Amino acid sequence: MLEALAFYIFAAVTLVSAIGVVASRNIVRSAVCLLGTLGGVACLYFLLNANLLAAIQLIVYAGGTLILIVFGVMLTSKSPWVVFDPTRGQVVGAVIVSILLATGLCMLLVGNEWPAGTAMTASPHVKDVGTMLLTDYLVPFEAASVLLLVVMIGAAYLARPEK
Repeated sequence: MLEALAFYIFAAVTLVSAIGVVASRNIVRSAVCLLGTLGGVACLYFLLNANLLAAIQLIVYAGGTLILIVFGVMLTSKSPWVVFDPTRGQVVGAVIVSILLATGLCMLLVGNEWPAGTAMTASPHVKDVGTMLLTDYLVPFEAASVLLLVVMIGAAYLARPEK
């Protein structure tokens, strides 16, 4: 019962923070909401007993990416409290991409046969996870690297001074 309650609390924090990232017009507030989102996801990983993934989530994403965004904004902007106002084309593009991604995710969730809950016998060692990341899961691992690059480019784009 307590575990289910913790799941719903962390899921709600993650969802509300993710909405705050998208809805905020202030880049610093978006970064703070991003911290809440990444922290909530890490807590969900801890609840799933995926301690390695939770630690990676906190160190790489919450630590590295968020600090990179904040420093990028601070170094490229005249004021850290710059309010950005997206154009109509940017909003339409974002809505189209969001709908496509949500549709793909729904098709993936509905179209797959999910195995019945099975208990893990033993958790993998860090060496095994590293080997799998660099052999079997190399493409998703590199896709995450590209995603981090896109995040940095997006932060620099949002923080650029208006002419």
